Amino acid sequence: MNSLTTYEPRARRIELPARGGAMAVLDFGPPDRPVDVVFSHANGFNARTYRTILAPLAPRLRVLALDLRGHGGSTLPAVVEDHGGWNQYRDDLLALLAAETEGPVVLAGHSMGATTCLLAAAVEPARVKALALFDPVLFDHARAAREQSGDNPLAQGADRRRAVFPDKAAAAAAYTGRGAFRSWSPEQLADYVEGGFRDTADGQVTLSCAPAWEASNFRIHGYDAWAAIRAIRRPVRMLRAETGSTARIDDNLEELAANPQLTVETVPGTTHFLPMERPDIVRAVIGDLAGG
Repeated sequence: MNSLTTYEPRARRIELPARGGAMAVLDFGPPDRPVDVVFSHANGFNARTYRTILAPLAPRLRVLALDLRGHGGSTLPAVVEDHGGWNQYRDDLLALLAAETEGPVVLAGHSMGATTCLLAAAVEPARVKALALFDPVLFDHARAAREQSGDNPLAQGADRRRAVFPDKAAAAAAYTGRGAFRSWSPEQLADYVEGGFRDTADGQVTLSCAPAWEASNFRIHGYDAWAAIRAIRRPVRMLRAETGSTARIDDNLEELAANPQLTVETVPGTTHFLPMERPDIVRAVIGDLAGG
């Protein structure tokens, strides 16, 4: 049985009126089973990027992979001038949990999505069974202030990102073997493009996550990850990249060690794109925490 084809996810949109729109999700696994896992993606990505990583879990678990505000097919407002920081992603996730889950679930995520899971679990722990955090974005307030003030190469790079291509094939060709995508499989890249572009009126395609919105996420944070870590009372497995990790925890190791629920592992040979490089480990961690 080929789980990547047999368990093609169901594309859905979940209305979240209190948040101002709808969240697009990919729904893996038996539709009559309660949700086991909710997965949130990295800045600039989308739920479908992780399809080949999550699909093999579908025979035994039900997984919702989300398109966060301003990404993929979600229609939640994404106005740079009104950006509320990453706590707005937290609140979107909590609204989704209230609408779609029947009991505590595993919250899993990559990069910005992992941080979103952490913030949500700190606010409403009763909705959370455990956390699987893959290279979350963790740093101190001083660094956040520098990045918001303009010393931020990631935001500058996002601002320069090409948004429009003749078609999805041209976009995939432009990305192949370059930059962040060097360590990705062809299937992962194809899924990123499929979920990350929409048609334009003139017959071309454009990024669903506008470069200005992606850049604003790099600049505007407004969250306290360390307060969230202190508040967590659920099992947490944090996996860091060996090279270029965004989980900058070296100055906070005592604080992390003080939480007996939290374990931190560095995965050899990985970069920030750990889920794409070691999908086997990602699946094993999620499956262990979800009991599947």
